[in-house]
Formats: sequence, structure tokens, C-alpha cells
Amino acid sequence: MGLVAGPETGALTARARALAVLRVRSAALAVALVPAAAAVVLAAGSAMGRIPAGGAVDVVRPAVTAAALLTLALAAGVAMVVARARPALSPTVPIPEETAPDLYRLVRDLAERLEVPAPSAIALTPDCDSWLEDRTHPAHAPPRERLRLRRRAWAAPVLVIGSPFLWWMRVAELRALLAPVVAGTGPAAHPDIAAARRFVRGLDAAVAVAASRPLLAFVGWVARLLLRSCRDHAAEMERGVAAAASERAQTVDYGLRIVAQEQVGLAYAGWDRLLNRVALPAWRMGRWPSRLDAGVVSALTELSRRDRLAEGFASRLGERPACDLLEEPGLIDEAASLLAARLFHGGPAQPGPDWSPVAWSQYADEVVDRKWRLEAARLHRVLDDIAACGAVPGALSGARRGPAQDAVPAAPTVARILERLTGPAGSGVGEELEVRLSAEVAREAAQEERAAERGAFGAAAGSWVDGLAPLFPLQPPRSGRELLADHVTAMVCCAAVDTAGAVPGLDWLDGPALLVAGARRADLTRTVLSLIEDGDGEPLRAWLGEVGVRPEKPVRLM
Repeated sequence: MGLVAGPETGALTARARALAVLRVRSAALAVALVPAAAAVVLAAGSAMGRIPAGGAVDVVRPAVTAAALLTLALAAGVAMVVARARPALSPTVPIPEETAPDLYRLVRDLAERLEVPAPSAIALTPDCDSWLEDRTHPAHAPPRERLRLRRRAWAAPVLVIGSPFLWWMRVAELRALLAPVVAGTGPAAHPDIAAARRFVRGLDAAVAVAASRPLLAFVGWVARLLLRSCRDHAAEMERGVAAAASERAQTVDYGLRIVAQEQVGLAYAGWDRLLNRVALPAWRMGRWPSRLDAGVVSALTELSRRDRLAEGFASRLGERPACDLLEEPGLIDEAASLLAARLFHGGPAQPGPDWSPVAWSQYADEVVDRKWRLEAARLHRVLDDIAACGAVPGALSGARRGPAQDAVPAAPTVARILERLTGPAGSGVGEELEVRLSAEVAREAAQEERAAERGAFGAAAGSWVDGLAPLFPLQPPRSGRELLADHVTAMVCCAAVDTAGAVPGLDWLDGPALLVAGARRADLTRTVLSLIEDGDGEPLRAWLGEVGVRPEKPVRLM
């Protein structure tokens, strides 16, 4: 099946731009053949007596022939690299048909209604997006199947679906959302568009190959030149394909698609907060939540409860979720969660002693409590270093001024933190803490990265996604002020757990939370900022008294 019949602007634009891309390819081939054509003309003219022998012709002919041979050799080398270079593939979780027959049936029925070829396979991506991806390049197949792929004229692309959509959206919403995506297989089947896409992907892959191999510098230069020549045409071609697919999909669930698009924005907001505030603290400790997509439902349900604009969304949970189209949604969620950790944080490909999954029921005890105690231990370790070297004059209390006492680390108490960060020397201690905590965190991160590169997590570095870790980092490095606030908060939370009966908890939108008498105490942050930024410890002392925390009691750090 090709383009939709009728005066569709998008389809016509896509085909016209595809032809423009192919003209760039033809022009490049023509330029490569010019010296050879000149050499053939000289040779044929001399053989037929049309070009007199002797003189300059005898000098020019060998030079032109040599230039032709060199140009043909270079052109053949460029063409070979472009043809054999492996185009980049999006990291995804493959979904075989036997693991999701209902999902494949939904997609095929949708393709039949749209009168387009059905996608050849389905895969999931741990992100809020969906697209079609061509994976028919022979380099992507095992050696035994490459010849078969070269002989096959065309194969439908793979449908990649954002995994959060399956867990949050209802079945009808997912079908409406996928309609314009699946409709893109129609334009993709057109020979000109398919050839233009293969050419652009080959050039892009050749640039990537040449970037890591100095001997292929010329190939990289030619590929970049051709990419610049056809870049605008390729972009307009893809816009035309998208417009044609959208036009075709208007006949299928158009009204429901508006509701589905609203769910896309909500799913993206919940997914982003879940990754940044819930998954990231676990990843930094070598743990990865094994049910991220199920967590999206909890996070969005909580968002629906808090946000009046989303009040109607919670009622949708009574309808059939799209994840019911999978035979084993838990296994698929686990695979997508591990891939998300690899993409957004840089974890290894397989679980190991220092890279293990954690269930949501264990998150508070195994992630939140451990995170607080590790940060509290780091804070007191840095304080001990400052005290030992006397980096801040006047920062030591009277209990630590003696030589014998300096050799004994002070007890890890909240009172010690209040004493150091208030008073005349509090500002200096705070600045020194910010600098040293930043250095300590950076050093630990560098050690973890080196350990991962050596395969200490149980996986070789080459098994990481495209050898990078991470591909899409979530957050920039935290400032010294943010680090100090996090560490002081962690120390206070440890004291509350040890002396006031508080417990660590999980807020689906804000991450680690302190629960006192079953209620979250979010007002701690304000008092900690007053201590750090203004040197005023009274708000925190009042908070400690209200909760019943004993600041003089040592806390358990590990």
C-alpha cells in the first residue's frame, strides 16, 4: 500500500521532498562519475582517431585516468561505509506476539481500519512517546538473516510505544493515541520515501562511524556534506509524512484522541516527577525500582487527588487499563524499569550485588531510611574532617578543644549540627561544609563510574546502552547549598526516626518523606533552610520540640 489517494497536501509534500533527497544522492553519484566519464571520452576519442595523439593529450590522458580511478575508489569506499554502517536504534524492550496477543490484535485491527500495512513488531520505550522505527537494515540482523533482509523489498517498521501509556491509559485511549502513529506505515511503504529514509539513515550512521575512526575522515566529511545538502528536504519530508498520517487517522476515534492527548500531558508530568524524585534516589544507591510503570499510576492518582484540574481522571481507573493487553505485565514492567535506569542513570544491563531491584513495599526501609543514614554519616564525617584540620577558626565547641578530645569524633547528634551552623562561626562552617560535601559527592560518583566501567556491577561496560552512561541524565549536579540542605534534612529525619517514633515513607510525587503519627511532615524543609541560609536555628529547635525529637541523642548512622 502506498500513499492515500486524493489531494492530500501532506502526502504530496512528503513524496516531493523524498524525490529532492534522492536527487542529492544522484547528484553525488554524478559528481563521482565525472572524472571517469572524462577518462572514457579521452580513451574512446584516441582509439577512434577523433583526438590526435601526441602533445598534451598524452600527458592529460594518464592524469585523467588516474584521477578517475582514485575518485571511483573513494566513491566506492564512501558508498560501502554508508551501506554497511549500522543506523542507531532506540533502546527498547521487545514485545513478542506470544506475550501480548491482544495488543497485536488491537494494532492490526487499527491498521486494517486505516487501510495501511500493520507494523512488523511492537516494542516498548521507557518514555512518554510513540513512533515507528525502521529496523530492516541488514546490520541489525544476525549474519544468517542478512542476505534474506537484503533480498526483501520492504518490511513494515516496528511500532514503539511509551510504556507509561500502557499502564495509565485505558484501552480505547491507547487505540486513539496510536492511530496517527500506525497510519505512518502507509507513507513509509512508498518506494521513494523508503529510499530517501534509508539514504539519510545511512549517512547519519556513516558520520558516527567516521567520528571514531581517523582513517575514515574523508568518508565523514562527505557524509556530513551530503547530510547538510538534504537536511531541509528530509525534515520537510518527515513533516509531510506526519501530516499525511494525521489526515488518514482523522477517521478513527478522532473525538477520543483529544481525551487521549490530555492523558499524554498528565502521564508525562507524573513520569517526570516519578523519575526525578522517586527513582533517582534509589538509582544513586545502586537500587532500581522494579515497577516504575505501576508507580506512574500511583503518582498520577495522587496528582489527581491533589489537583482540582485532574479530579475527573481518577474515575478512569475503573476502566480496563491498556496493560491488560499484555500476558505478563509485571515482567514487562520490570524490563522497562531496568532499561529506564540504564537510559536515565547509567546502570548496568543486568542486576548484581550492587545493582538490585527494589519493590515499592520495600522502598521506604531499603531506600529512604538508608539514604538518610548515608547522608547523615557523610555530613558528620565531613564535620570531623573540618574539626581535625581546624579549617574554620572558632568552629569547635568547648568539648572538642583539648588535644585528647580532638582524636575522638564527636557523637552524631542534631545538637552538634545546630551548634556548628549557628553563632558567629556558623556562616564559615556552612560554606566549608558546602565545598567539602560537593567534593565528597563528586569523588564518590567518580569512583562508582570507574567501578561500573570495570564491570564491578556484574556487567561489562560494553553492555551499557551504546556504551554510554547515562544517555539522558535526569538532573544536573546539585549545588553545595542544595547538598548541605539535603544532608541536614537527612540528619534530622534520622533523629526523628530514632527518638520520636517517626518512620520513613514514600510520597509518590515528592519522593522520600518523613511520616510522624502517619502524616507527612513537609514543613521540615523550611526550618532547615532558615538554619542554613540565615544561621537561625530557632525554627528548627521549635520543630524538634513539637515532634518530640531529642537533639542531644546520638543517631544510628548505618
